[in-house]
Amino acid sequence: MERRTTDRLLRARAQAIGGEVREESAAAVLDRVLAVQAQDLPAAELGLRVRARGLTQDAVRRATDTERTVVRGWFMRGTLQLVPAADARWLLALFGPVYLALAARRLRELGLDESLCTRSERLIAEAVDGEGPLTRAQLTDRLTTLGVEPKGQSAFHLIRRAALTGRICHGPQREGEATFVLLDDWLPVTGPLPFTGAAAERELARRYRAAFGPSDALDFVHWSGLKATTGKTAWAAVREGAPEPVPTPGAEPDVRLLPAYDNYLVGYRGRDLSVPAAHERRVWPGGGQIRATVLVDGLAVGTWSGGRRGTPVTVEPFPGTEPPSPAVAAGIARESADIARFSS
Repeated sequence: MERRTTDRLLRARAQAIGGEVREESAAAVLDRVLAVQAQDLPAAELGLRVRARGLTQDAVRRATDTERTVVRGWFMRGTLQLVPAADARWLLALFGPVYLALAARRLRELGLDESLCTRSERLIAEAVDGEGPLTRAQLTDRLTTLGVEPKGQSAFHLIRRAALTGRICHGPQREGEATFVLLDDWLPVTGPLPFTGAAAERELARRYRAAFGPSDALDFVHWSGLKATTGKTAWAAVREGAPEPVPTPGAEPDVRLLPAYDNYLVGYRGRDLSVPAAHERRVWPGGGQIRATVLVDGLAVGTWSGGRRGTPVTVEPFPGTEPPSPAVAAGIARESADIARFSS
């Protein structure tokens, strides 16, 4: 088997989307892969589904809203992610200062000076503490009392700032909308952080190696958003694990319907191992979009849409490619049925 095929199968298995790997719960998926990108929360939930066995959307919501084993927040690359609750605080301590510093310029451009930011943070924390979980719209309404414009991005950036400082975090959903709660109430402090500083950077590199290998230091820098020198140093300090057994394709193709913005598509600086270069624009059409993708043994063969609110899944094979084989078509049908089951 050629090296590229081997690497692709190893990556798919590490990401729990190949080799018949299926985890048993949302928490187990995240223990394995650390994070699932979650700026589009329904897509993130489907990212958990594709890596699990028998998972339901209700079970995911219980994990985030009731059991509090999964938390949504701004971590790697300053992007919203679902992460294990046990890892949320050390990840926030690692990335919060990085993205607070990067956000400072944008806050100034919006006319939000340090005094207003401080008062906004205090108002947000007091409102959430006194009134329970509040949505972005409700917090925006409270911020207008400080002169913050109700439209535009000012309120969003102030809410995000309060989350990056560790005052608030995402709480339970309310009628499909995210709410915010006090971090210390939602995830009470139970002891010192397990990792800080360089140790946290090394732990992040270790977790990335396990979940995204085969990969290299530049892949890690791309995925994490750490400075190149920081990421390379952390990478070099972490020993590579024992070699994984070389996977072999199964008798039947392993078909997975990956959601938009999936880890497998954003976790590496190069794309051609997972998506043929000739069809890259079908998956990354521009404007920050990353389309939902049909994967066969770790390789994208088309895109798909639908599957939400009971709508049927529609598959679009890449132009100029052969129609799906009967075995692939059967795999697509199984995945489509599982998406319907997940959402029911």
